[in-house]
Amino acid sequence: MQNDINSSSHDQKFQVRKLEFSDKSKGFIELLQQLSVCDSVSDKEFEERFQELSSLGDDHVICVIEDDQLEKIIATGSVFIEKKFLRNCGKVGHIEDVVVDSSARGLQLGKKIVEFLAEHSRSSGCYKVILDCGAENKGFYEKCGFKQKEIQMVRYFI
Repeated sequence: MQNDINSSSHDQKFQVRKLEFSDKSKGFIELLQQLSVCDSVSDKEFEERFQELSSLGDDHVICVIEDDQLEKIIATGSVFIEKKFLRNCGKVGHIEDVVVDSSARGLQLGKKIVEFLAEHSRSSGCYKVILDCGAENKGFYEKCGFKQKEIQMVRYFI
């Protein structure tokens, strides 16, 4: 499958756009499963979560890249805007859930997703954009203009 996408897409321009309801049928959930635990999501569950996130407007954006030839979502990421009292009631963008389909890696799609999300944060008035990543992805995010700062901590409830 790697060659199918690579050979057909070097000349193709992949565009970043916001998630659409119809993207569930184009492999959006299956793509997320390449990133982390993501059980199957029913059509009803997807619709409810899609509507909930859509109601947040530009404060929570999920973007995707679709391979139009395959009608398949091959990259995604999200950003949510945190409103703070610090920094004169400033805002911070939090990038999450960036993943590129294993068959489309190496095409700079992850960089396009991250740039889209960072620009959305900047244009929304954020004073910074942050993300957490594993050590294996540090170099990628440094190439996207991020630098390591402090330590991430987590506490899981399930």
